[in-house]
Order: sequence, then structure tokens, then C-alpha cells
Amino acid sequence: MHLAYPVVLAALLFSVGVYGVLARRNTILVLMSVELMLNAVNLNLVAFDVWLRDTLHAGQALTLFTITLAAAEIGLGLAIVLLVFRTRGTADVDRVNGLGDDASGDASGDASGDAAADAEPAEAAA
Repeated sequence: MHLAYPVVLAALLFSVGVYGVLARRNTILVLMSVELMLNAVNLNLVAFDVWLRDTLHAGQALTLFTITLAAAEIGLGLAIVLLVFRTRGTADVDRVNGLGDDASGDASGDASGDAAADAEPAEAAA
């Protein structure tokens, strides 16, 4: 088997993963795209390990570490996504833009607009 086949497949998988990270707005789909990119790297590691006929099988050992890190990343990533979804009500990447934002998504932090809106009905009643 030629080395070009798994390398081309890994390049296609990595390209699809990059497209998913850049084009998707749902956090779960972004995490799945990152996993796709990690699997493309794993495919390259194993393919080059077999091609080089390494006696220590360093590529396969590194693949096991990468799979372990990917599992930990998914566990933490899903926990963070669930926490953000519970507090904000959305898992959209564009709407969640900072840790200091309030639940309404207003990043300005300007309370004068809210105070003016609250004072307006009181003036109208008087």
C-alpha cells in the first residue's frame, strides 16, 4: 500500500474539520470538527509509523496519547457547553462571546440605558 492513500485521506479529513470549525456556529459541531482534525493527525501518525517500519512504534504510541487527550478534551468541552447552555440558553458560538457577559448577551455593561428605561414610565405617570 502506498503512503499517499492514507495521507490524502487524512488531508481530506483535516480539511473537512477546518471547514467545520470555521463555518459552524453550534459549539457541539465545532467540537466534533476538532475531533475530526485530531483523527486525521492520528491517521498520519499511524501511516508514517508503518511506512518507516519503526521498531519502537512511536507513531502508534503517540496516537494512543492523542486519543486519551481527545477523550479528555471532549469530556471537558461538553461539560463547558452544557454549563453555558444552562446559563445562557444557547450553544451558539457567536452569541457567547465572553465569560463576563450577563445572561442577556449585552457586552456593553452600560446600566444607564436600563435606568433611563425604568425612569421613563415613572415620569409619564406623574
